[in-house]
Amino acid sequence: MTPAPVPLPLGLARRTVRLVAHDPRWAALAAAEGERLRQALGAPLAIEHIGSTAVPGLAAKPIIDLMIGVDAEAARWSLVEPLQAAGYVHGDSDVVPGRLYFRRDDAGGLRTHQASVCVAGGRFWVEHLAFRDALRADAALAAAYLGLKLELAARFPTDRIAYSEAKSDFVAGVLHARDVE
Repeated sequence: MTPAPVPLPLGLARRTVRLVAHDPRWAALAAAEGERLRQALGAPLAIEHIGSTAVPGLAAKPIIDLMIGVDAEAARWSLVEPLQAAGYVHGDSDVVPGRLYFRRDDAGGLRTHQASVCVAGGRFWVEHLAFRDALRADAALAAAYLGLKLELAARFPTDRIAYSEAKSDFVAGVLHARDVE
Protein backbone atom coordinates (compact mmCIF):
# COMPACT_ATOMS: atom_id res chain seq x y z
CA MET A 1 0.00 0.00 0.00
CA THR A 2 1.35 3.42 -1.01
CA PRO A 3 1.34 6.04 1.75
CA ALA A 4 -0.79 9.12 1.19
CA PRO A 5 1.18 12.10 -0.09
CA VAL A 6 2.20 14.64 2.52
CA PRO A 7 0.07 17.75 1.96
CA LEU A 8 1.84 20.89 0.90
CA PRO A 9 2.22 23.09 3.99
CA LEU A 10 0.88 26.04 2.05
CA GLY A 11 -2.37 27.69 1.16
CA LEU A 12 -4.68 30.42 2.35
CA ALA A 13 -8.08 31.54 1.14
CA ARG A 14 -8.27 34.89 -0.58
CA ARG A 15 -8.45 37.92 1.75
CA THR A 16 -8.09 35.83 4.91
CA VAL A 17 -5.39 36.18 7.53
CA ARG A 18 -4.34 33.03 9.36
CA LEU A 19 -0.93 32.59 10.90
CA VAL A 20 0.61 29.16 11.32
CA ALA A 21 3.75 28.01 13.09
CA HIS A 22 6.91 28.22 11.04
CA ASP A 23 7.42 25.18 8.85
CA PRO A 24 11.07 24.39 8.15
CA ARG A 25 10.03 23.07 4.71
CA TRP A 26 9.20 26.60 3.57
CA ALA A 27 12.83 27.42 2.74
CA ALA A 28 13.16 24.35 0.50
CA LEU A 29 9.80 25.05 -1.14
CA ALA A 30 10.87 28.64 -1.85
CA ALA A 31 14.20 27.49 -3.29
CA ALA A 32 12.47 24.93 -5.51
CA GLU A 33 9.95 27.48 -6.75
CA GLY A 34 12.71 30.00 -7.37
CA GLU A 35 14.57 27.45 -9.49
CA ARG A 36 11.38 26.51 -11.34
CA LEU A 37 10.81 30.17 -12.14
CA ARG A 38 14.40 30.70 -13.30
CA GLN A 39 13.88 27.85 -15.76
CA ALA A 40 10.44 29.10 -16.85
CA LEU A 41 11.55 32.69 -17.27
CA GLY A 42 14.63 31.70 -19.24
CA ALA A 43 16.87 34.31 -17.73
CA PRO A 44 19.47 34.45 -14.96
CA LEU A 45 17.32 36.45 -12.58
CA ALA A 46 17.87 37.24 -8.93
CA ILE A 47 15.09 35.61 -6.93
CA GLU A 48 14.82 36.06 -3.17
CA HIS A 49 12.58 34.43 -0.58
CA ILE A 50 11.03 37.27 1.44
CA GLY A 51 8.23 37.74 3.93
CA SER A 52 7.70 35.89 7.18
CA THR A 53 8.05 32.42 5.66
CA ALA A 54 11.68 33.42 4.99
CA VAL A 55 12.39 34.00 8.69
CA PRO A 56 13.18 30.77 10.57
CA GLY A 57 10.98 30.35 13.63
CA LEU A 58 8.51 33.10 12.73
CA ALA A 59 4.82 32.25 12.40
CA ALA A 60 3.43 33.33 9.04
CA LYS A 61 0.59 33.18 6.61
CA PRO A 62 1.31 29.92 4.74
CA ILE A 63 2.15 31.61 1.43
CA ILE A 64 5.63 31.56 -0.11
CA ASP A 65 6.60 35.11 -1.00
CA LEU A 66 9.25 35.57 -3.69
CA MET A 67 10.87 38.69 -5.08
CA ILE A 68 12.19 38.62 -8.65
CA GLY A 69 14.76 41.24 -9.56
CA VAL A 70 15.17 42.71 -13.03
CA ASP A 71 17.72 45.27 -14.21
CA ALA A 72 15.32 48.07 -15.23
CA GLU A 73 11.73 49.24 -14.66
CA ALA A 74 10.70 48.46 -18.23
CA ALA A 75 12.03 44.91 -17.92
CA ARG A 76 9.38 44.12 -15.29
CA TRP A 77 6.73 43.94 -17.99
CA SER A 78 8.69 41.39 -20.02
CA LEU A 79 8.02 38.82 -17.27
CA VAL A 80 4.21 39.06 -17.30
CA GLU A 81 3.60 36.44 -20.00
CA PRO A 82 6.28 33.98 -18.83
CA LEU A 83 5.00 34.18 -15.25
CA GLN A 84 1.46 33.60 -16.46
CA ALA A 85 2.68 30.57 -18.41
CA ALA A 86 4.29 29.34 -15.16
CA GLY A 87 0.91 29.42 -13.41
CA TYR A 88 0.93 32.89 -11.89
CA VAL A 89 -1.83 35.47 -12.27
CA HIS A 90 -0.90 39.11 -12.66
CA GLY A 91 -2.78 40.45 -9.69
CA ASP A 92 -5.05 43.38 -9.22
CA SER A 93 -2.70 44.68 -6.53
CA ASP A 94 -0.16 46.70 -8.49
CA VAL A 95 -0.53 49.53 -6.01
CA VAL A 96 3.00 49.51 -4.62
CA PRO A 97 5.34 51.75 -6.61
CA GLY A 98 8.07 49.81 -8.41
CA ARG A 99 6.42 46.41 -8.08
CA LEU A 100 4.34 44.13 -10.27
CA TYR A 101 2.37 41.63 -8.19
CA PHE A 102 1.62 38.02 -9.16
CA ARG A 103 -0.14 35.24 -7.30
CA ARG A 104 -0.35 31.48 -7.70
CA ASP A 105 -3.19 29.43 -6.26
CA ASP A 106 -3.57 25.68 -5.90
CA ALA A 107 -6.32 23.63 -7.56
CA GLY A 108 -8.64 24.37 -4.63
CA GLY A 109 -8.21 28.13 -4.99
CA LEU A 110 -5.93 28.62 -2.01
CA ARG A 111 -3.08 31.11 -2.44
CA THR A 112 0.21 29.24 -2.14
CA HIS A 113 2.74 31.65 -3.70
CA GLN A 114 3.10 35.29 -4.53
CA ALA A 115 5.80 37.02 -6.50
CA SER A 116 6.83 40.63 -6.70
CA VAL A 117 8.76 41.72 -9.78
CA CYS A 118 10.90 44.78 -9.16
CA VAL A 119 14.26 46.32 -9.99
CA ALA A 120 17.08 44.50 -8.21
CA GLY A 121 18.75 47.14 -6.06
CA GLY A 122 15.71 49.44 -6.25
CA ARG A 123 13.82 50.71 -3.21
CA PHE A 124 11.31 47.82 -3.02
CA TRP A 125 14.15 45.28 -3.33
CA VAL A 126 16.44 46.92 -0.76
CA GLU A 127 13.71 47.50 1.82
CA HIS A 128 12.35 43.97 1.66
CA LEU A 129 15.77 42.34 1.99
CA ALA A 130 16.75 44.70 4.82
CA PHE A 131 13.58 43.94 6.77
CA ARG A 132 13.88 40.18 6.25
CA ASP A 133 17.53 40.21 7.25
CA ALA A 134 16.83 42.35 10.34
CA LEU A 135 14.25 39.80 11.55
CA ARG A 136 16.61 36.91 10.83
CA ALA A 137 19.42 38.58 12.81
CA ASP A 138 17.48 39.78 15.88
CA ALA A 139 15.33 37.32 17.83
CA ALA A 140 13.87 40.07 20.04
CA LEU A 141 12.84 42.08 16.98
CA ALA A 142 11.29 38.98 15.40
CA ALA A 143 9.39 38.30 18.64
CA ALA A 144 8.06 41.87 18.72
CA TYR A 145 6.98 41.56 15.10
CA LEU A 146 5.26 38.26 15.86
CA GLY A 147 3.35 39.87 18.72
CA LEU A 148 2.11 42.59 16.39
CA LYS A 149 1.21 40.06 13.69
CA LEU A 150 -0.82 37.96 16.15
CA GLU A 151 -2.70 41.03 17.38
CA LEU A 152 -3.44 42.19 13.84
CA ALA A 153 -4.45 38.72 12.63
CA ALA A 154 -7.04 38.61 15.42
CA ARG A 155 -8.25 42.10 14.53
CA PHE A 156 -8.34 41.62 10.73
CA PRO A 157 -9.06 37.92 10.05
CA THR A 158 -10.80 38.63 6.75
CA ASP A 159 -8.99 41.77 5.59
CA ARG A 160 -5.48 41.00 4.38
CA ILE A 161 -4.96 44.54 3.11
CA ALA A 162 -5.78 46.13 6.49
CA TYR A 163 -3.56 43.54 8.19
CA SER A 164 -0.63 44.43 5.93
CA GLU A 165 -1.16 48.18 6.19
CA ALA A 166 -1.31 48.02 9.98
CA LYS A 167 2.21 46.56 10.02
CA SER A 168 3.66 49.44 8.00
CA ASP A 169 4.70 51.64 10.95
CA PHE A 170 6.63 48.75 12.51
CA VAL A 171 8.37 48.00 9.22
CA ALA A 172 9.19 51.68 8.65
CA GLY A 173 10.64 51.91 12.16
CA VAL A 174 12.91 48.91 11.55
CA LEU A 175 14.09 50.32 8.23
CA HIS A 176 14.68 53.76 9.72
CA ALA A 177 16.69 52.28 12.61
CA ARG A 178 18.89 50.58 10.02
CA ASP A 179 19.20 53.69 7.84
CA VAL A 180 17.29 52.07 4.98
CA GLU A 181 15.05 54.68 3.41
